[in-house]
Amino acid sequence: QVQLAESGGGLVQPGRPLRLPCVASRNIFDFNSMGWYRQAPGKQRELVATMNVGGVTNYADSVKGRFTISRDGAKNTVFLQMRTLKAEDTATYYCDARILRYEQWGPGTQVTVSS
Repeated sequence: QVQLAESGGGLVQPGRPLRLPCVASRNIFDFNSMGWYRQAPGKQRELVATMNVGGVTNYADSVKGRFTISRDGAKNTVFLQMRTLKAEDTATYYCDARILRYEQWGPGTQVTVSS
């Protein structure tokens, strides 16, 4: 079992950046992969970005070139760096960790992009 804690969300103006950390309660290299997902009101949860233990990344087309997933193993932390935020990025963002078929989610952090 692992605990995940996202933070860094809040109200941000369009075009501005925001960085979301996800702190895990164990070594992040114990997981096969970690990632970020988001869910907007009235919509299904969607993939934003993932990174496997080897460092291979995957991004949704809507965030390619703007968002970057990274990690700091010494701090048990995975980051989502978001740049040039748009109104359509408004959602609750969730951190995800997987070991084989086991999956754990954090409680989420709200990001609102608005003037």
